[in-house]
Amino acid sequence: MAKGTNLVIVESPSKAKTIGKYLGPDYRVEACMGHLRDLPKSTIGVDIEHDFTPEYGPLEGKESIISELRAAAKKADCVYLATDPDREGEAISWHLKELLGLPDSKTKRVTFNEITKNVVTRSIQKPRDIDYDLVDAQQARRILDRIVGYQLSPLLWKKVRRGLSAGRVQSVATRLVVEREREIEAFIPKEFWTLDADLRCIGKDGGFTARYFGDQKKRELHSEKETDQIIADIKGKEFTIDSFKRSEKHRAPTPPFITSTLQQEASRKLNMTPRRTMAIAQQLYEGVEISGEGSVGLITYMRTDSLRLSEEALSEARELIKARYGDAYCPNAPRRFRKKEGAQDAHEAIRPSNVRLDPETIKGDLTREQYRLYKLIWSRFVACQMSDARYDAVQVDSVCAGHVFRATDLILKFPGFTAVYEEGRDDEDEERTCRLPAMDGSERLKAEKTKKEQHFTAPPARYTEATLVKAMEERGVGRPSTYASIVATIQDREYVMKKEKRLYPTPLGLVVTDLMIDRFNDIIDVEFTANMEHQLDEVEAGKVDWKQVLRDFYRGFHEEMTAAEDALEGKRIKVPDEETDEICEVCGRKMVIKIGRFGRFLACPGFPECKNTKPIVEPMPGRCPKCGGTILKRKSKKGYVYYACERGADCGFMTWDVPTANDCPSCGQTLFKKSGKGRMKPFCINEECKEFVPEDKRGYKRRMPKATAETVENAEEVKKDKKKK
Repeated sequence: MAKGTNLVIVESPSKAKTIGKYLGPDYRVEACMGHLRDLPKSTIGVDIEHDFTPEYGPLEGKESIISELRAAAKKADCVYLATDPDREGEAISWHLKELLGLPDSKTKRVTFNEITKNVVTRSIQKPRDIDYDLVDAQQARRILDRIVGYQLSPLLWKKVRRGLSAGRVQSVATRLVVEREREIEAFIPKEFWTLDADLRCIGKDGGFTARYFGDQKKRELHSEKETDQIIADIKGKEFTIDSFKRSEKHRAPTPPFITSTLQQEASRKLNMTPRRTMAIAQQLYEGVEISGEGSVGLITYMRTDSLRLSEEALSEARELIKARYGDAYCPNAPRRFRKKEGAQDAHEAIRPSNVRLDPETIKGDLTREQYRLYKLIWSRFVACQMSDARYDAVQVDSVCAGHVFRATDLILKFPGFTAVYEEGRDDEDEERTCRLPAMDGSERLKAEKTKKEQHFTAPPARYTEATLVKAMEERGVGRPSTYASIVATIQDREYVMKKEKRLYPTPLGLVVTDLMIDRFNDIIDVEFTANMEHQLDEVEAGKVDWKQVLRDFYRGFHEEMTAAEDALEGKRIKVPDEETDEICEVCGRKMVIKIGRFGRFLACPGFPECKNTKPIVEPMPGRCPKCGGTILKRKSKKGYVYYACERGADCGFMTWDVPTANDCPSCGQTLFKKSGKGRMKPFCINEECKEFVPEDKRGYKRRMPKATAETVENAEEVKKDKKKK
């Protein structure tokens, strides 16, 4: 067979490189770089009058790729469309077939759940036709979102603010954040008290702290008066042990990752956003250069809701566990996890493609983010096939004057899976335990002291990105391939903002959500959106016609659009300003936050009488190395973060490096560190200090331009001062 008589088309160059290594010279592997054909940007691109006919066209800027693929396809005897194994990947393959004019006779579809030699060579021998049910499900979603976006967004422009956009699923995610905020605002805290007694064994060494549990049954203390009464009842009296229970507790490992749980855990443990998590996971799936092996796909496909694991993977994991940790750490039979309700179960769970490639062995070949995420996935997979952790649990109920005080102790007896991995927590409340002395249950006790403490019930916590993904998954909003983009989009559109890892609705998000609830209740209804996802699943399964889904949806949506336009005729909804504590130095009013072309900024509410504006700045630790003033974090119009002295042009200090709270041990000036994610080694920027580190030695992959007022576009103070001078 002549070299390259078979053409394989994938999405990315890294994926092409990995697959090309496995297939050999008879196959030419090319990358299409994602979608090459889509609906137009300038118009809705859907002929609603003619049964929702989409108007697809080649994407601007992709002409050379299309031309090269056409030429390669013309020379090939067979074209394998090997895009990702999901709806989006199926749609990309279909668009490629249509765009390149490929006949059915030479077009084959292949998918790879993992990019390893065995799977790639096996899959290429078992091609299939394009699955048009999958394509139709993707088309239906794309057209639904296009209709909502292109018909609803202009209404928001006219009635709220220019430049706004609306999304079908994103609006529901914003509503979840808004409703949580209003739950918090409406929450009325309730008082409760805890009472701890430090108990000492009479006639022998040892003591422990027990907490008031109740009388005959569990009882909460709602006032200081109730608490003081119990203290008075037990004062000076002996305690006896009413109940002494010793048992063994088992903890089973958590299942392997699916898309949603990977995003949640990466957020908790690695501080990665869902979008970043999926970007790094894509790199691990497509292939990374490993010393001595070339490009290797390290994990299975990362957009999945399935907990299923292949028999081959289970066998390899058990072999590794026995060899590395011992037989006691490997249960008698492989663990298999029950399919989640509503899961599509199209792919395996997320796991390492080859569990023998442990993270430490290949650490030197990975970026820091790739290593941390791969280690998380590898550890979770190995742990899910390990033995339970076992604990010795002791519970002691001590009684005095009819009041029960309880103490529990939990001692790790056998680590099991916890030797490798433990799941993170969204809440900070841990099970309350204390170390108990050696006891047999016959001890007499005396309270050496008591401690009462007032508490108030707390409102529900604001969502983090991780818990919002969890909430969407539980409610059936979105699918594994959409969670990351939804969470990112509602922040990009400034409907939601993140502060200290928590998500808050902005005034704009509140106004738009209220308008949507009032006028488009179906669009923003959680159950309606979840049902729509179910209908798309039915289209994918070949049970429902995709055009019928569109017809049913548009009928109600069109009625709501017409009613909203009539009801809002001549009206404009004002977005309330977000007041700050910053005082306008021109007129003395409290400045407010506005949203402009380049993001959020401070403006005087006295406009047009007072036109004072200034950027939002954040004070940083450390001191300006030139004048000792406060260093402020700023952002240029192009979105680049820099750091400048609060005195602006009067000082002139600016840098890309991040100030730290630490001082140089040699010169005493503030240390800086390289910008970017993760822990960076601090360095001194004082040229006269023996610890000085030049810019080209600070670890940047490319030399950053010197941070001056000329390179920073929104250093307004500097520009204004220069004009005055």
